[in-house]
Amino acid sequence: MRYFSVCSGIEAASVAWKGLGWECVGLSEVEPFPCKVLNHHYPSVYNYGDMTKLLSDERFLRTDFDVLVGGTPCQAFSVAGLRKGLADPRGNLMLTFGAIAAKYRPRWLVWENVPGVLSSNGGRDFGAFL
Repeated sequence: MRYFSVCSGIEAASVAWKGLGWECVGLSEVEPFPCKVLNHHYPSVYNYGDMTKLLSDERFLRTDFDVLVGGTPCQAFSVAGLRKGLADPRGNLMLTFGAIAAKYRPRWLVWENVPGVLSSNGGRDFGAFL
């Protein structure tokens, strides 16, 4: 299986799937510290940076993968946060995840977030994602 990871953080998916022999074909992370960790542990895997630019990145457009995995920022949905949902730019990254999935139609999607995403904006934010 070939997978592409967005909002990669320090790349939990690669750690989890290493024993399965799955191949990470690309990362998308912008935060400086996680980027350094990714470069150290996965120097041969290209970090495309800002996931909002993936749909227009020529290198990404030629990338083939079976699984799209990501944990978009949860602050917009968390009960510990301000709960601005899709009114928060970070919350909109879940829609970007969906747009990438819609365009590339990978066989599998793995999306991780907090339970508050189900009740944000009366459940309408999660409905928009679906």
